[in-house]
Amino acid sequence: MIRSIVTAHIVLICLAGCSMKPDYVRPEAPISVAWPTGPAYKSNSPQTEDLTVAYKLKWNEFYVHPQLQKLIALALANNRDLRVASLNVEKSRAQYRIRRADLVPTIAASGSGTVQRLPADVSPSGQAMIARNYNLSLGLSSYEIDLFGRVQSLKDQVLEQYLATEQARHSVQISLIAEVANNYLTLAADKERLKLARETLASQQASYQLIQSRFMAGASSELDLHQAQTSVDAARVDVARYTSLVAQDENLLTLVVGTQLAAELLPTGFSSVGTLRELPPGVPSEVLQRRPDVMQAELLLKAANANIGAARAAFFPRITLNTSIGTSSDQLTGLFSPGSLAWGFAPQFTLPIFDYGRNMAGLTVAERDRDIYLAQYDKTIQSAFREVADALAQNGTVSEQLQAQQSLTETTAKSYRLSQARYQGGAASYLNVLDSQRSLYRAQQGLISVNLTRLTNQVTLYKVLGGGSEQ
Repeated sequence: MIRSIVTAHIVLICLAGCSMKPDYVRPEAPISVAWPTGPAYKSNSPQTEDLTVAYKLKWNEFYVHPQLQKLIALALANNRDLRVASLNVEKSRAQYRIRRADLVPTIAASGSGTVQRLPADVSPSGQAMIARNYNLSLGLSSYEIDLFGRVQSLKDQVLEQYLATEQARHSVQISLIAEVANNYLTLAADKERLKLARETLASQQASYQLIQSRFMAGASSELDLHQAQTSVDAARVDVARYTSLVAQDENLLTLVVGTQLAAELLPTGFSSVGTLRELPPGVPSEVLQRRPDVMQAELLLKAANANIGAARAAFFPRITLNTSIGTSSDQLTGLFSPGSLAWGFAPQFTLPIFDYGRNMAGLTVAERDRDIYLAQYDKTIQSAFREVADALAQNGTVSEQLQAQQSLTETTAKSYRLSQARYQGGAASYLNVLDSQRSLYRAQQGLISVNLTRLTNQVTLYKVLGGGSEQ
């Protein structure tokens, strides 16, 4: 009889695994096969070896400045958002293991003993007695024979969700690295602006003192004196404003990194930032499939596809097994005596009859979930395409902006020097000097902004191409 039970188990397990899950085919990407072209984009054609350079480039190979590397390493170790994402991965992995365990029988050993006094009126012998029963068994408990792949489909669903959380962690890591770099660059730019504002304030104070002396001597008008005072006050406003911005930038960088920062890790200005590694100007759109957020969207689509298999299997019968084999005796010492063998075999067959409407609704829900995740996948890859295209558009024009801004700064500096000379020679009013100084100050501030744009564009391009997900 035992051999028959074992044989029945083997047959049923071999019959299991007929999956109702639809075959998965990756959707065609709803984007162009090439990046946009036009005046905003560089015309350089990418080489074959450049197709996945950003994806393959590790973050410490792209961010070559030692201070920035140390900050990123601290953020990866201490940032709370990344820590939550990592914990979600561990949680999802445990959930997958739980679901995977449903595919194999749960074999458990159990033992029990009961001692019961039976009064005479209920005793089989008509006399009061004490009944003893001892059991020791090994068997299966509520094991479902997965004939139609319901359990396998649920396991596949949880597996894809687990893999999706891993890609979500990679996305968080990429965004964190870019955020640290951008905050670092912004802090450097604001310190550069603060330095410029202080230099401008010192220059304006010196000019004010000179004009005040000229006013006392009758060589300058009161209007010139007040105009010089407005220039000093404007510089004082900027010094205070940028002092506040620098403090806020440092606070934000500390928050993102997740720990207190040593002073030597903070930039002193753009001169301490260094350079970033240049990326190729263009890559084919297929590289977007490597982005973690796109991979996450596709894995969630696969999970929804697997859930359809479980919903389809709900229309078919379910067979569960409860079996045991062991010994039983009315004496504890007799559990292993000859003739004490005991076994049990209790298969359960469940056939849905009046649940067609419920099961059909469940299948519809699963199919609509798949359609929703398909639309989200399309939107994710379209958004990724737009992000890369925007970054390439800015990358294609920022060099020209920088050249023009440098030329503008040099020209306004010359105009400022000439207006000062004309004023000192009595050929122009101080208003011309003031206008030239303000133009120079705006040009210098603009040069800092364009330099910041150039560097942050490199950071953004590296991020949107999927770089930085691995060490």
